[in-house]
Amino acid sequence: MKKEELSYIAGFLDGDGCIMLQLVFRADYRLGYQIRASIVFYQKQKYKNFLFWLKGKFQVGYIRDRNDGMSEYTIVGSKPVIGILKKLMPYLRLKKDQAELALEVLAKMPGSGRKMNSRILLELSLEVDKFAELNYSKKRTNTSEKVRQFLNKSLLNPVETEV
Repeated sequence: MKKEELSYIAGFLDGDGCIMLQLVFRADYRLGYQIRASIVFYQKQKYKNFLFWLKGKFQVGYIRDRNDGMSEYTIVGSKPVIGILKKLMPYLRLKKDQAELALEVLAKMPGSGRKMNSRILLELSLEVDKFAELNYSKKRTNTSEKVRQFLNKSLLNPVETEV
């Protein structure tokens, strides 16, 4: 992609986009929580062709229409989020702190043979809490404290059975 396009997209993300790291509860996940990375671009439905242009540039993610007349282009997953943030980083202004922290946290995520464990999840969930402060989260319910409580109940203090 050309520098001009990357600069334009970064400006669009600064104004009408969001970089998120979320703690997501999953009953089927062995640690109960996962860290979800995403980038979302927002636009009125009548201008959603622009979102299709973006999707064509990045070749990942999905577009959906909301009930309030807005459309969202969402990119989910560590690898695509890292790739996009690295491309846009030199041009970001308002979301630069979020992008830097997201890249820091995602770099610490286990991968290629290493498994997530309770210690790493708890450490990273503390970083996700910092990220939420940068995004002025209002409805956030899953926090590092909830992760800690879950891990204490289910993993760190397992139920003992009689022999």
